[in-house]
Amino acid sequence: MIDATELVDNDFLRQFELKVEDDMAKIEYSLQDRKIFLTKLSIPEHVTSEEFETNFLVMVFENISERNISVVPTSPEIAKFVRRNRKYQKMLPVGIRI
Repeated sequence: MIDATELVDNDFLRQFELKVEDDMAKIEYSLQDRKIFLTKLSIPEHVTSEEFETNFLVMVFENISERNISVVPTSPEIAKFVRRNRKYQKMLPVGIRI
């Protein structure tokens, strides 16, 4: 299991980061008004566990939820995650459906 305290919101590079051994898992974003656009998910090639990806996305969505910001997933992998997890669909802005 991943420790949520390891998640870093790097404002300068506009990405969420999670150290994985000697590498980094990242989700790039763009923040506009009260919406965060999740644009790219990058997970190191040596991490093949789908459970890792899910846990990483849960940590990011929980972090965003605490800030009360709407989420617009533009990455196909992140959109698929939202489709599978109804709990996070309420974070979508009005008029956005996935």
